[in-house]
Amino acid sequence: MQRCFRTLHSARARYAPSVPGGLGHATRQAAPRAFTTTPPRLASPLKIVSALEQRIAAIPIERFRNFCIVAHVDHGKSTLSDRLLELTGTIAKGGNKQVLDKLDVERERGITVKAQTCSMIYAYKGEDYLLHLVDTPGHVDFRAEVSRSYASCGGALLLVDASQGIQAQTVSNFYLAFAQNLALVPVLNKIDLPSADVQRTLDQLRDTFEIDSSTAIGVSAKTGLNVEKVLPTIIENIPAPTGDEAAPLKLLLVDSWYDNYKGVILLVRVFSGRVRAGDRLTSFATGIQYIAGEVGIMYPLETPQTCLRAGQVGYIYMNPGMKRSKEAKIGDTWTTVGNEKNVEPFPGFVEPQSMVFVAAFPTDQGDYAHLEDSINQVTLNDRSVTLTKESSEALGAGWRLGFLGTLHCSVFEDRLRQEHGASIIITPPSVPFKVVHRDGREEIITNPNDFPDGHQTFAKVQELQEPVITATVTVPEEYLGKVIELCEGNRGEQISLTFFTATQVILKYLLPLERLVDDFFGKLKSSTKGYASLDYEDAGYRPSTIAKLQLHVNKVPVDAVARVIHISQAVHLGKQWVTKFKEHVDRQMFEVVIQAVCGKKVVARETIKPFRKDVLQKLHAADVGRRRKLLDRQKEGRKKLRAVGDVAVDNAAFQKFLAK
Repeated sequence: MQRCFRTLHSARARYAPSVPGGLGHATRQAAPRAFTTTPPRLASPLKIVSALEQRIAAIPIERFRNFCIVAHVDHGKSTLSDRLLELTGTIAKGGNKQVLDKLDVERERGITVKAQTCSMIYAYKGEDYLLHLVDTPGHVDFRAEVSRSYASCGGALLLVDASQGIQAQTVSNFYLAFAQNLALVPVLNKIDLPSADVQRTLDQLRDTFEIDSSTAIGVSAKTGLNVEKVLPTIIENIPAPTGDEAAPLKLLLVDSWYDNYKGVILLVRVFSGRVRAGDRLTSFATGIQYIAGEVGIMYPLETPQTCLRAGQVGYIYMNPGMKRSKEAKIGDTWTTVGNEKNVEPFPGFVEPQSMVFVAAFPTDQGDYAHLEDSINQVTLNDRSVTLTKESSEALGAGWRLGFLGTLHCSVFEDRLRQEHGASIIITPPSVPFKVVHRDGREEIITNPNDFPDGHQTFAKVQELQEPVITATVTVPEEYLGKVIELCEGNRGEQISLTFFTATQVILKYLLPLERLVDDFFGKLKSSTKGYASLDYEDAGYRPSTIAKLQLHVNKVPVDAVARVIHISQAVHLGKQWVTKFKEHVDRQMFEVVIQAVCGKKVVARETIKPFRKDVLQKLHAADVGRRRKLLDRQKEGRKKLRAVGDVAVDNAAFQKFLAK
């Protein structure tokens, strides 16, 4: 019993240390009384929880602040979040790094994938303030996470790396925040680096965003330098949320995740009224009713509360639990049963559309059931992944998965391998194409195998269209020529070229999405030594000369290897395919012909010679008639064998061919 309480005491001490302005001071005062008295000791943890509740209950809505951090990827969002949590006493100093990066893949790659939240209490000028922080992703693939987070906030920290300056995604996320009317607080990070140029970055902020750069705070999130100035600035410059606690309940569903024991947990922002455990809630989108099982805040882990009130951001899970994450529609409005006519629902978020598709197959069909469970588990916490079943003659049963981008796909694959030990084959990424039929009907094709072949194209199809994107590339002037060459080589059309400082250039290009997913980002980084940054947004569809490239083995198409490409790439890619596939196909008793076919045209070919018996071994050299007769008989036998024989291509050959 004493060991349990010692463990509980150390756990609470870790998340509630003694830091001025935080909860830790009150907790430390109560702790000696709680753990030195004689049994029974069961009431002491409740006092600690009630102390937190009492402190929050005493804070009016005018002293709430909801804010997020707007930044380019790898500019220090998660590190700054750690320092703010330490300053407010929410976590211990020098403890767990990147507290809000909960996924293994986030820690390994040093990026944020899921927007994470945390509440903090901060004492400023003798009064407590309740701060709610949202740590958002910076990469363009996860923009849906960012836009959802902005809806729950009243302001944002505009975080810029003082050594790199403003990057492409800084610009993009700034305009997202600006469109939501968020109050922006400029913060310069990494000012302690030798390469930091603070004045240049301040000039960029002023010239690019037309904001007052004189109010910017220079900090080093890694060392903690000047971070203590950030919280008072947030309180003074970011407005408090508005809402009436006495009004009918109205809350916005910001995000959701799945727990094996509690079901779907909802992250909500309360705009009016109160919500308590036991309230009967209903969704405007689905009309389904639930009973709230527990409400609370993230502090930094799930901490139960008696109620959530107007202005707060917290979590709710149901009792009985919500089993299907599809019932938690992001952007949905919820209220209590009976108040449906008294509450005006929010306009819902537009669900993000998948723009990159891959086929996934288990390396061993015996692992199909395990891999299906693993994929379902990961998609429970990632609503933007689309999932349909698919089968292939070569690779067996599998799935077609849709993602927001190539990094999103790579992160999903890493999570399957790391969290579930999955062994999986992923086909090269493809993008959706639009087929306009002669009768006016439009069809979106996401599977290359469904793309119309050459003879169908001219008969039924009026026009073929491919998706394009507007790419914004930020690059130092010395690499400008290489970037222009790369964009032009990928069928790009230049929109604009702007020098926003003496040495930094912003390039805008119209690029086919099909070229972007073909490792364009990796080529951009390698050609600029990592200094370029990329952001993009959808620019619709445009007509294009595209066709399906297939791999044929003895004139039989291999369904697992098909891709829709621009006609100009057919010969180059076709030669790559047949050369690589030949390395992994075993010799047979008859000739094996490997062809790359685009439409009706064979663009590349390789031949694997058959095993051959020497039928002339015991023949005298002078017997020409007998020699010809034996060779002709062997030739006829090979024709029969090729007519009835089938090429045995091992599953491992496809795995090696599709390997990156």
